[in-house]
Amino acid sequence: MIDNYGDAMAATPRLRGRPKQRPDAEERQRIAAAACDLFLDLGYGATTMDAVAARCGVSKKTLYRLFPAKTDLFRAMIADHRKSMLALPRADDDLPLDEALADIFRLDIGEVENRERLAFIRLAIADADRFPEIGEAITKEGAAPARQLLADWLDRQQQRGTLRSFPPGTAARMLMDMVFSVLVKRFPGDDLMTREDRIAHARQCIDVFLRGVAEVAPLA
Repeated sequence: MIDNYGDAMAATPRLRGRPKQRPDAEERQRIAAAACDLFLDLGYGATTMDAVAARCGVSKKTLYRLFPAKTDLFRAMIADHRKSMLALPRADDDLPLDEALADIFRLDIGEVENRERLAFIRLAIADADRFPEIGEAITKEGAAPARQLLADWLDRQQQRGTLRSFPPGTAARMLMDMVFSVLVKRFPGDDLMTREDRIAHARQCIDVFLRGVAEVAPLA
C-alpha cells in the first residue's frame, strides 16, 4: 500500500509528449469560425493571414497547412455560413411541406444569429465588387451548393408524389429568390423587415410557391 506522497508520485505513470491535437477537420472549423469576426471587423482586403493566426491562436505554419491562401479560408467561411441559410441536407419526414420548408429556410432563427448572418452577407456583397475571388467563392461554396441541396430535396418530394413534376433546379432558384429577397437592402433608403414581417413574408412566399407546384388531383 502506498502511504506517502512521494511513493504515490513514483507509482503514477508520467504523460509524455505534446497534448493531443485537434483533428484537422475540427481545427479548420474552429479557425473559420474564429476568423469570421476578424473579417467582419476589417473587411476581406485588410485581413491578413498573420492577423488570422494571431486571432485564432495558431502558428502560421498550421494555418497555411490547413488554408494555403486567404481565399481558401474565406471559401470555408462561406460553406459554413451556408448552413445558417438553409438547413440542408435533411432526412425526409411526414411534416406538411410548408412546415418542412419553414424549417429548411430557418424561419425560427434567433435574432442574434440572424444579425450575424446578415453581417456576413453584407461583407460578401460589399467586397465582391473589388475582389473577384469572393464572387467566385460565393457561387461555388454558397449559392450553387445550396440551390442543389434544395433542388435535391424538391426532387425527392416529386418522387414521393407530394409535388407535381417541375424542373427541381428551376423551382429551387425561384423559391430561394423569393424568400431571400428581403434579407438585404435592395436600394438606398430601403429598410430591412422586422423579424415578424420577415417570417410572414417567407411563409407567404412558401405558400405561393407550393400552390404553384402542388400536385393537381386528376379530374373525375
